[in-house]
Amino acid sequence: MGEIGRMPLVSYQDARPWAKAIRDAVRSRKMPPWFADAPADARYNLLNDRRLTDAEIATLAAWADSGAAAGEARRNPEGRVWPVGWNLDLGSRVYAGEPDAVFEIPRAFEVPAKGEVEYQYFVVPTGFKEDRWVQAVEVRPGGTLGEHGVVHHVVVYIRERGSTWRPASSPGSGHSPAQLHSPTQIHNPTRSDILQVYAPGTAPEVWPDGMAKLIPAGSDLVFEIHYTPNGKRTTDRTRVGMMFAAFAGSRPEKRVLTLQMSNERFVIPPGDPNYRVTVWGSLPNDALLLGFFPHMHLRGKAFEFTRLRGDGQPETLLKVSHYDFHWQLAYRLATPVLLKKGTRLQWIAWFDNSPNNPRNPDPSAEVRYGEQSREEMMVGFFDVAVDAGVDKAAFFVR
Repeated sequence: MGEIGRMPLVSYQDARPWAKAIRDAVRSRKMPPWFADAPADARYNLLNDRRLTDAEIATLAAWADSGAAAGEARRNPEGRVWPVGWNLDLGSRVYAGEPDAVFEIPRAFEVPAKGEVEYQYFVVPTGFKEDRWVQAVEVRPGGTLGEHGVVHHVVVYIRERGSTWRPASSPGSGHSPAQLHSPTQIHNPTRSDILQVYAPGTAPEVWPDGMAKLIPAGSDLVFEIHYTPNGKRTTDRTRVGMMFAAFAGSRPEKRVLTLQMSNERFVIPPGDPNYRVTVWGSLPNDALLLGFFPHMHLRGKAFEFTRLRGDGQPETLLKVSHYDFHWQLAYRLATPVLLKKGTRLQWIAWFDNSPNNPRNPDPSAEVRYGEQSREEMMVGFFDVAVDAGVDKAAFFVR
């Protein structure tokens, strides 16, 4: 309810008119959206695999084919109703309907009907007097004034006290990159930890017990928001909700960090149906690998995360063979995988700049890295868990 889908399917009355469409969508595996290949190695099974089983698909098809009758009117066995609004749930807690803390951009941003909008940055002080460990987080575009359709993505950075990145003089205002950067404000945002990355289709982040993200006392949240006009003027007031970790002692066993590797130096030729872009790096310290989030734009075709074994041969950690810009999913490992210090990682992306790509803005264009959807990106985010006393800067000390 209130999500990015075309219609709600919460009640029988909602679903009944769509019975045959539901049957066809699940038979073709168009729904629920899922684009990762089945892992070749059981170590890389995915916790949040959305695919239906053959039996589940047969049940839905039989229901539609037999007239889509109503079933027994009752709640699910746990006695919980489908939540409206926030979808955060730690499982061990009774669903209470609201996060422990909510922060929103302090003013509604007016999105024009047409044209391109530069990235906007909103600085929001947390006011935390002490360190807070966060175990679950959800970004919700729109708030009470907007809608999901104009928000291309949101990255919520944790700007620690004393950071020189982004001006502290005007918290809460929307700024474009040209307004923000100056010779004294050159701190790269990738040095700051990320609380969450949101894109269409993104679910709330929930980390395992004993693992959490740290928002140090006195930190600000910096919302990076990319708006894409959809034909009508509207407003947005994006917010983020979080649930704090409950554990014995002053901190959890592990701290979760969001890392990324990206390539910004590529040129996709006009008409190329399968252009390959790579990036690689080595892990500076031991870490437990938790999951992945690939990001490309409209020409994105496929994305693969690999590690290189000692013999130089690649081992696939995750492959997304059918990347979909309109359903950008995170993929969570069912069991964390230990990556030793020095492990070589390589991400590979493929782009379709041909006329056969129905989403291609211009097959005749030579495409480079850029922020707008008509340009391209090649970014592979990945979450790792490290010792709770290690921050992002310390993790990169070799």
